[in-house]
Amino acid sequence: MKVYQINYDLRNQRNYERLHEKIQSLGKWAHVLNSCWIIESNMTATQIRDYLAAVMDNDDGLLVTQLTGEAAWRNLDEDGTLTRWLQSTLGRAA
Repeated sequence: MKVYQINYDLRNQRNYERLHEKIQSLGKWAHVLNSCWIIESNMTATQIRDYLAAVMDNDDGLLVTQLTGEAAWRNLDEDGTLTRWLQSTLGRAA
């Protein structure tokens, strides 16, 4: 299973619900920041891009990047749940 970071910028219509549903349907996921998700998937970055683009407008921005295990973060969650998920998921990706 590969780990990807998805970043987007919805510019005009801003239909977050449809995009979020598509992202969540990819498999295990974490909504890390407002426009940033981390997911586990067997798909390629190109396949994920094309899959998500189906619910995005032509002027929306989208970046799908495969993560390789090294990461650093700060103040993502208060209870540590997200931090533990990231440590576990990125550890498997390394």
